[in-house]
Amino acid sequence: MGLMDQLGQAVGGAMGGQAGQNPLLQAVTSLLGQNSSVGGLAGIVQAFQKNGLGDIVNSWVSTGKNLPITPDQIKQGLGSDFLSQLAGKAGVSPDAASAQLSSLLPDVIDKVTPNGKIEAGGVDQLLKMFQGKM
Repeated sequence: MGLMDQLGQAVGGAMGGQAGQNPLLQAVTSLLGQNSSVGGLAGIVQAFQKNGLGDIVNSWVSTGKNLPITPDQIKQGLGSDFLSQLAGKAGVSPDAASAQLSSLLPDVIDKVTPNGKIEAGGVDQLLKMFQGKM
């Protein structure tokens, strides 16, 4: 199974099989892009580290087992203002967004860092492939 298949399965499973039609997933993929307002994947990882959740987010990037995260920890890691903006773009409540992100982000970040590190440009290329733009 290829990396794109794995990412698709992870995202599809986390989103209840509705990945292609989920506005929260679209918001997350734009978050992971290099030019996003949070600084892409590296910015998301730094936000979680800065907010006391470094062990959890580092487990998603590394090649070991992913630690789980709760919806409240998603709020803590991303910040309530940013989470509200993301939820608004997706058309869901912040609570619904944090609940979905708690199951989505560990798998997605794990899949876009297969070598255990954040590689420049790799996330953008992977997301373009996932979104059918390549």
